[in-house]
Amino acid sequence: MALWLANAPLVLASQSSARRMLLTAAGVSVEAHPADLDERGLEAAAVRQSVGAVAALLAREKAIAVEREYSSRLTLGADQTLSLGGERFAKPANREAARSQLRALRGRTHELHSAIAFVQHGAVLFEHVGVARLTMRTFSDRFLDLYLDAAAEAVTASVGAYQVDSLGIQLFERVDGDYFTVLGLPLMEALQFLRRLGCLAP
Repeated sequence: MALWLANAPLVLASQSSARRMLLTAAGVSVEAHPADLDERGLEAAAVRQSVGAVAALLAREKAIAVEREYSSRLTLGADQTLSLGGERFAKPANREAARSQLRALRGRTHELHSAIAFVQHGAVLFEHVGVARLTMRTFSDRFLDLYLDAAAEAVTASVGAYQVDSLGIQLFERVDGDYFTVLGLPLMEALQFLRRLGCLAP
């Protein structure tokens, strides 16, 4: 018997393969339909909001935008922001931007804020923001160049220029917080909500 009980798959308003794989591995039937949003514009307009509030805003707006296009199906938006000493980071645009971010993060502790928002029939049904603290080790410039070479285009795929489920883990000496939150999807909270809604077997 399948664990997923809803009549249609969950719509995931994200292009993240990691989020899709986490949900699928947990028994959630899911279809990915990335949102077409001006994320940088939304971030700029929310410059006075906290980093966590910006993550929640982006997750919510993604879900709302995609849910309109898919016949009011249950839609999950997700987003992640990174802060270091009050400074907010965005995805690096290129290798040099990634190098700059990693130099700034090196030897210091930063925070990841991972937000989710479930939307259906135009209404936000549930929101959550998880926080994790990650400490990068003091790696050499030579290691940084080797990492950038090995990770290649992946350094522009995520804020902070790393993925902890692959080569990026070598950048760190300590991770405090929920692993799924670090990956960009507070999975336990998402599954709990889906069970309450009756989409997953209780």
